[in-house]
Amino acid sequence: MDKQQKLVFHIFLCFSFLLLLSENTRVYGSSHHHHHHHHRHRPLFNFRPSKLFVFGDSYADTGNNRNSLASSWKVPYGITFPGKPAGRFSDGRVLTDFIAKSLGIKSPIPYRWRNVGIEHWKNGMNFAYGGTGVFPTLAPDPNMTTQIDYFQDIIHKKIYSESDICSSMALVSVAGNDYSTYATTNGSPQGWQPFIIEVVNQLVTNMKRIHGMGVNKVVVTALQPLGCLPRSTFTSSFQQCNGTENELVGFHNLLLQQAVTKLNNETKDSTFAILDLYKAFMAVFKSQGKTPGSSQFENPLKPCCTGISTEYGCGSVDANGAKKYVVCDDPETTFFWDTVHPTQEGWRAVYSALLQEQ
Repeated sequence: MDKQQKLVFHIFLCFSFLLLLSENTRVYGSSHHHHHHHHRHRPLFNFRPSKLFVFGDSYADTGNNRNSLASSWKVPYGITFPGKPAGRFSDGRVLTDFIAKSLGIKSPIPYRWRNVGIEHWKNGMNFAYGGTGVFPTLAPDPNMTTQIDYFQDIIHKKIYSESDICSSMALVSVAGNDYSTYATTNGSPQGWQPFIIEVVNQLVTNMKRIHGMGVNKVVVTALQPLGCLPRSTFTSSFQQCNGTENELVGFHNLLLQQAVTKLNNETKDSTFAILDLYKAFMAVFKSQGKTPGSSQFENPLKPCCTGISTEYGCGSVDANGAKKYVVCDDPETTFFWDTVHPTQEGWRAVYSALLQEQ
């Protein structure tokens, strides 16, 4: 770690402490009034790519992950859209779907369905696999480097012309799984700082590689507030976020922001951009889902679908096939679907919050 990164980390920690004082308070008020704001919707991006290429994890995966651990193919996933489990880690649409819609194109076909016919390639391709990260994780699926290798193979097939690639955009959503893998494999507390630097450096290398293949616009998500995911907030009965976890997320996002600024200075163009999921999630929590176009979330931190005990998760069944989970009455009134992933309505609220940031 160089001197500048050390200095950044120390300044960041001082700043974090002040943030922590406000972070550990409840993240949403108790008022139940509905506010309707009428904003003119600005587009999320100031360009219209013809294709979308997607890399990353379960926030972006629309059907690639088929391993037996993947809950995305189990009931009750997909109950809102398309009405049955179809490979999305939610009750319905996920981030990729909302981004594609904002670009005016259909959600790109998952890589594993690439052989159904070339005509389905016209909107781009989704290489994201739920559970994966920048580095290998606990999920036995292709990490981001391998996903980019798949993209390279597709380019070599010459189905896409150079101008197709040049007029496309890449969406990258990663790193949450890298950090949960680090935590699960008993990474030391003092190892967090160097590990976060390693993750961001590798992520930047990957983004440069995608750009080097001819993609003119690379959009990466800032890491979501991991400390607000239900798997972290269940210890407080879903009442407050874990400030320590969010501090680490803040360090990741700060380094990513600096790296993207540096990349754009080097390319003399705003080639790289950040989609600030952290800010968007927090905005939704603080407004209790009262962002325009979203419904009221009673308690935004409480998930809709949970296992009946800690050994089970959403979609779990026992050896006899008996279900070991419960689902809320109306997923539209909850922000989180399970202990990690937003509902379709949650993603819609996040998308609305991203529009407000423009």
